[in-house]
Amino acid sequence: VFFLLATGFLAFVMAGCRSDSDHDHNTPNDNVNADVTASEVGGADCLGGSAGGYPCLNMDMLSGLDFSVGASDIWGWVDSVNGDEYAILGLTIGTVFIRITDPLNPEFVGFVRTPTTASDWHDVKVINDHALIVSEAAGHGLQVFDLTRLAALTEPTELSADIRYTQFGNAHNVAVNTDTGYAYVAGSNTCAGGLHMVDVSDPKAPAFAGCYSGDGYTHDVQCVVYAGPDAVYTGREICFASNEDTLTVVDVTDKGSPQLLARRTYNGAAYAHQGWLSEDHAHFFLGDEMDEWTDGHNTRTYIWNVSDLDNPQQTHAYTATTRASDHNMYVLEDHVYQANYLAGVRILRTGNLALGELAEVAYFDTVPAINALDFAGVWSVFPYFASGVIVTANTNGEFFVLRADLDAIPRCDDGLDNDADGATDFPADAECAGAGSGGLFEE
Repeated sequence: VFFLLATGFLAFVMAGCRSDSDHDHNTPNDNVNADVTASEVGGADCLGGSAGGYPCLNMDMLSGLDFSVGASDIWGWVDSVNGDEYAILGLTIGTVFIRITDPLNPEFVGFVRTPTTASDWHDVKVINDHALIVSEAAGHGLQVFDLTRLAALTEPTELSADIRYTQFGNAHNVAVNTDTGYAYVAGSNTCAGGLHMVDVSDPKAPAFAGCYSGDGYTHDVQCVVYAGPDAVYTGREICFASNEDTLTVVDVTDKGSPQLLARRTYNGAAYAHQGWLSEDHAHFFLGDEMDEWTDGHNTRTYIWNVSDLDNPQQTHAYTATTRASDHNMYVLEDHVYQANYLAGVRILRTGNLALGELAEVAYFDTVPAINALDFAGVWSVFPYFASGVIVTANTNGEFFVLRADLDAIPRCDDGLDNDADGATDFPADAECAGAGSGGLFEE
């Protein structure tokens, strides 16, 4: 068992989406001086649909940790000097750093405590070897922590943030664009809850850069240097914002004068929560956190054609076999990694997105035997480690190190038109090398 500091235990109560009418999101009777402990959990291979009692498909559990306090967002970082991989996990009373270089033996090495009060919401991203941390706790601001300090740590250590930016107080989320050096704080008590833009090219000297408040509250956002099919905006910095009832597209190239390009709602909109672009920037995958509740259907992912940024169109929707509400998702190459609360981590393969093709090829259900609507289970997932390791955590503080075998379902057998030639699946697609080929196409 790992041990860290003082006294007490913090009870964790999870709630779901946040609306702009909420005030703060602090845990009643919180104890920010509580101990943070973590017990080791062994892994298990996915065999016969189970990995140590967890339902699975093509995804093994390598290891885990059980933290003594609740968890929220998760991200990752790789030390460019020694190659060590770290998971960064938000807790109700701060942020922990977990070295996973040996994914079978994760090491809890550091903890940065919240500067104010406990909150069910902590969010973290990484830019230039620094973690940027926000919380819904009133007055929290942006904590900036130099991740290179972790290399010397061999046991759990309480650490202090390097600096704290306080031009906002509470915030729901933070996004970064590593290509431009800007952070985008979403859902704060400034900028009408819209984008509070910060120059973090020097993370230890963050500087306010501007606001976008033209569409009110933003719940989550992805901002990129646009490289998609709309040539008008090539090379410009574009933000794709999930704004409760719309996908809102904003050109933020000029931080002093951001421009709204489009604001679009969609059939079934209940709470546009979060989404991510395909790697070619032609499509956007959007998760609605509340549509499963309001419309009674299974977990649903909305597919948008964003090849015309002035006129994005929601064209298709993928409905899963699970009942759970969706939360955060991220894209790596042609797979969408989803954190879907009580359904756990689900991985969808993309086919011909002009036809709305998605297919589930792997999953790991972190809450066995419960497939229902509830704001519990996994909050987020980080799939970007070069090692192929995937990290996630349940809201009760259970942390998981996973690995997926994405070749277990060959592309010729996945039911998708992977090469977008109009012919779906083997044997209909003559370009496919054949069933069991490992997914290679004939040249």
